[in-house]
Amino acid sequence: MNTLNPKTFPFADKELTIQILNLIELSKNNNQLKKGANETVKIINKGFAELIIIAADSDPIEIVLHLPLLCEDKNIPYVFINNKQTLGKACGISRSVIACCIPTNLNSNLNEQIKNIKNKIEKFLN
Repeated sequence: MNTLNPKTFPFADKELTIQILNLIELSKNNNQLKKGANETVKIINKGFAELIIIAADSDPIEIVLHLPLLCEDKNIPYVFINNKQTLGKACGISRSVIACCIPTNLNSNLNEQIKNIKNKIEKFLN
């Protein structure tokens, strides 16, 4: 993606993107990952979402722009990353993924990493 769409805010920088993709791979291995816009919306509406990751190169971008509104209503952190193909690979599938969600799991060993990434996303918002 050559130009950054102003609608894709907050946009993760390269370092944060790598950390997010590593977290996605770990949560996939722990069966703690929901892939796709529809599953993401279901988890947001149920109130079990911990973190939402959205691909900024979704075409058209409007197919994912309802997710930030839902997240803001429920106070769930979300972030845009650069590439939907990379997001798909991190989710463990060969197709591109436009959104994924890490649901809440109190017994997870990923809670510290999720909290760390949430803090970094909040720094982008301030």
